[in-house]
Amino acid sequence: MRGKILLLSAYDASSHKQWRERLASMFPQHDWTQLALPPRHFNWRIRGNSLQWGFGEFDALHTQYDLLIATSMVDLSSLRGFLPCLAQIPSIVYFHENQFVYPAGVKQRKENVEPQLIPLYAALCADAVIFNSEYNRRTFLAGARRLFQKLPDDLATTLLPRLEKSEVIPVPLPVIDTLSQTTSDNSLLEVIWNHRWEYDKDPGLLLQVVRLITEGKIPIRLHIVGEQFRLRPAEFEQMQALLRQHAATLNRAEGEFGFIDNRQDYYALLQRGDVVLSTALHDFQGLALQEACAFGCTPLAPDNLVYPEYLAAQFLYPAQNQTDSAAQHIFSRLAEWLKIKLAGADLPKADLKEFSQSELQAKYAAVFSRLMIQR
Repeated sequence: MRGKILLLSAYDASSHKQWRERLASMFPQHDWTQLALPPRHFNWRIRGNSLQWGFGEFDALHTQYDLLIATSMVDLSSLRGFLPCLAQIPSIVYFHENQFVYPAGVKQRKENVEPQLIPLYAALCADAVIFNSEYNRRTFLAGARRLFQKLPDDLATTLLPRLEKSEVIPVPLPVIDTLSQTTSDNSLLEVIWNHRWEYDKDPGLLLQVVRLITEGKIPIRLHIVGEQFRLRPAEFEQMQALLRQHAATLNRAEGEFGFIDNRQDYYALLQRGDVVLSTALHDFQGLALQEACAFGCTPLAPDNLVYPEYLAAQFLYPAQNQTDSAAQHIFSRLAEWLKIKLAGADLPKADLKEFSQSELQAKYAAVFSRLMIQR
């Protein structure tokens, strides 16, 4: 079956872009039209995408499609109002995240209910709703239930059953190509932290871990890489200075520090890494950590959020309210794995085959075939 698919990504952050590009590559038999907006000016983007597309992309949207796929930040209900032709196309809304459990600290998001309502409206007008994890789905449903309880009218009885029909299909991992063999230093532990440089990835906790490593003068080389924005937390400047001093003390080369733009260079780093670390306060799938696992890194992540869905207890540390306690748990586990590596033994590995494209393709295909217009 061949069809024309329209895919809309309203806030095209890195994981959103990877998802839509991999999805299209998994189904080359279809004719894809993709519209994406840059991940900037969050409140305007989530409120204004229907205006921007409805009046700025009239020709592209006023075409005969067989399926519409939109991320949850697309104001789908308004967009279908501006372009009624889109209401005739079967639609899927895909949730990479939800704003009901976004960590406290972003004032404009906590005070503004629109980032919660717009995805809710989109989900209610879609023919199918898909989440990237059960944690994402569960917290969205719980948040919607709490929101309905605050309203003067009883909407929960009518609306919640519609939302509960949603399903879970993760973002697929990349197909791992064979890279040229990279050299790993067997006399130290290579640890990678590969997340967005923002407060919701808890740079404060990461800084505490860096301090413990540098104070202990233990042979750990920490690579701090990931997507950056115009403003970045001050902790990263402190980390860079500490890690530079640590490298000089050990008479070793410094780890990578900053975004690695070349994808092959980034994958080469993952391939020679030993451990991938997450300090996240906010993760609905943990795609950066999963990618590193696919290249052979041993994961270390908090025992909350999405991680317990696919990681065994040996890969989790207690998510503490006290930063010092969590940092000590992380440091102790890294020191333990350092001893294993120095002894010439292999570190434990996580099996994430269920997130491969070959495993997930059939699940996406089943939804497509159920909804796509047959011509």
